[in-house]
Amino acid sequence: MSSRAAAASILQAVLQHGRSLSAVLPEYQQQLSPADRAWVQAVCFDVLRELPRYEWLIKQLVDKPLKSKVRIIHYLLMVGLSQLRTLNTPEHAALSETVNATSRLRQKGLKGLVNAVLRNYLRQREALETQLAQQVPLAHCFPRWLRDRIETAWPEQSQAIFTASQQRPPLWLRVNAQAFTTEEYLALLAEQGIEAHAHAQRPYALMLEQPLDVRTLPHFETGAVSVQDISAQWAGYYLQAEPGMLVLDACAAPGGKSALLLEQTPGIELHALELEERRIPRMHENFARLNLQVKVMQGDAAQPEPWWPGQLYDRILLDAPCSATGILRRQPDIRWHRRETDIASLVTLQQDILRAQWQLLKPGGILVYATCSILPEENEAQIQQFLATTPDAQRSEPLAQTGLQILPGTEQSSHGDGFYYAALTKRDIK
Repeated sequence: MSSRAAAASILQAVLQHGRSLSAVLPEYQQQLSPADRAWVQAVCFDVLRELPRYEWLIKQLVDKPLKSKVRIIHYLLMVGLSQLRTLNTPEHAALSETVNATSRLRQKGLKGLVNAVLRNYLRQREALETQLAQQVPLAHCFPRWLRDRIETAWPEQSQAIFTASQQRPPLWLRVNAQAFTTEEYLALLAEQGIEAHAHAQRPYALMLEQPLDVRTLPHFETGAVSVQDISAQWAGYYLQAEPGMLVLDACAAPGGKSALLLEQTPGIELHALELEERRIPRMHENFARLNLQVKVMQGDAAQPEPWWPGQLYDRILLDAPCSATGILRRQPDIRWHRRETDIASLVTLQQDILRAQWQLLKPGGILVYATCSILPEENEAQIQQFLATTPDAQRSEPLAQTGLQILPGTEQSSHGDGFYYAALTKRDIK
């Protein structure tokens, strides 16, 4: 399959059939060369980030909507326009390769349409882009309900959030503390001509200046380093685990935070819980690469009875299911799949899991509640409600006054994702 045909097929699967980009993309990438894999990902991310803009352009350039049996061409036109607008593909290559993709998609009879639409865009580009900027401003690349919620919750930061959510994220690494110091790994990167910077506050966190294939990183295959956004790397700091403690990572897949805890606090016994059985093999692969010993359990965090070993935990990390509104730059399809009615359901699920996990925590223990959401009802409001109805719960240092809300695009985020943390101590009130 050609890269253009693959990109169009992925977009159709995501936008027409409701599949997640993270599931569909690898299925097609495995059929492509490494260079084409990166190209297809770039196109799909661009289109999904700016979907309303591409829909507007096609509406101006195509006389009437394409029928369902040839709907794949609608997505192929988006692929063609993305090359001309964003990817800086030479015009002749963008046109010829996109037109040729119609044959791969069994729509050879629509070659003329694809060619005409893309050429028409090139002729009218300046006028169309001027109108587009007025018709579909940046904030409109979000569903209205989500845009309204972000603007209401964060009126001063909303534009920064919108802008950051449209940008390609930097590549953050976590150096394995059991293998190298930060300085040692920086030196290894420098030897390969890879420019990176250490985070001022989080040990072992490095940000690369340019993205690359992580498999080319020094000693990646032997567990020297992992990919993990800087916002996620605060989990260990707030959990305050110590050697000898029994720790649970609830909702653990793909295992990045479990690995962080074991690398930076050797001597803990760690249990990693995951609801979806299909995600567990990936966890085992990650732990094996890092040479970490983890008890992986499959089960529902809201219903501990079937899987709980019977021991109370000293520390629990609860990275709760959420709207994922803090990671839209990494998963741009989420904004088009999520519905406003999902939020209330997620809040209820979070409450159920939080209450169930609280019963598994020792008196004096700490539970860290985390999400990759920026919506207050999933975060600070959730914790306030829990504290108001749970007599033995209180906030824990260093988050004793309020939770930490990291907003993408703000200085506080350090170029990281949107995230929330709250730390709670279980008081012994007997």
